[in-house]
Amino acid sequence: MSHYAPDAKYQELAPGGIIPQAGNAEEYSTGAWRLQKPVRRDEDCIDCMFCWVYCPDNACWTKDQSVKGLQFDYDHCKGCAICAQVCPKKCIDMVPEDQES
Repeated sequence: MSHYAPDAKYQELAPGGIIPQAGNAEEYSTGAWRLQKPVRRDEDCIDCMFCWVYCPDNACWTKDQSVKGLQFDYDHCKGCAICAQVCPKKCIDMVPEDQES
């Protein structure tokens, strides 16, 4: 049996989703099929970190856990645009993937 499938029958499992190895997508690139990517306008950013809070793929990160210097991890960003939608200053633009940042 796969190491992802438990050895229990479905009746014995808790209702709802089961994520046996949360975060295992960290090991490989998942953003290759993205059509648009987020680009932040630094001069308009107020460092609220809403993009970091709401990103479902943990693709917004900072160096040394400081608020300044937010970056996007394009290897894991899927282009969902949630970061751009929640930004109160609208300083994150979604640009075509083939466009330079």
